[in-house]
Amino acid sequence: MSSRLPTTTAHVRIIRQSWQDGLLEGEVQASQFQWHFQWHFMNGDLVVEPSLGRTLIKDALNRFLVQKDYQLEPGGDYCFTIRSSF
Repeated sequence: MSSRLPTTTAHVRIIRQSWQDGLLEGEVQASQFQWHFQWHFMNGDLVVEPSLGRTLIKDALNRFLVQKDYQLEPGGDYCFTIRSSF
């Protein structure tokens, strides 16, 4: 008998991108949580605010950003699945 892992869909909106500053800025929402993020892709630093629930999303968001990197554009809406229930 196999048990299914719970999943949550995270929705990402890219607000701003600056190649000169090495910055991608946006919002991510999962369940009732919403965060603002700044990803400094030149050095791999990801800042997620507010702190409430940040540990639930930060690693999954970082993996998504690294994987989709050059496909993300300002104004774009994206989503990914997290193997967890929020």
